[in-house]
Amino acid sequence: MNIRPLGDRVLIQPIEEKDVKKGGIIIPDSAKEKPQEGKVIAVGPGKKTDDGKIIPMNVKKNDRVLLPKYGGTEIKIDNVEYQIVREEDILGVLE
Repeated sequence: MNIRPLGDRVLIQPIEEKDVKKGGIIIPDSAKEKPQEGKVIAVGPGKKTDDGKIIPMNVKKNDRVLLPKYGGTEIKIDNVEYQIVREEDILGVLE
């Protein structure tokens, strides 16, 4: 199934944190926090202004982005979890 975000929305696949930290500590699933990093899968055309102009998006497909802990809409497509957020909710692009 394909999904195309509308307006200034972005489809993001969260990047799970590793099970083992640098010091060799294994983190159980119950103690893991919600991922704050993700990969942009698809972007909408951009935000529409009151006079009908479209403001282009600042993020593009395959960008790694930093997300807030809470926000957006979680969806599941073909047993893969995604998050749909507005572009303004993205905290930054990781380079």
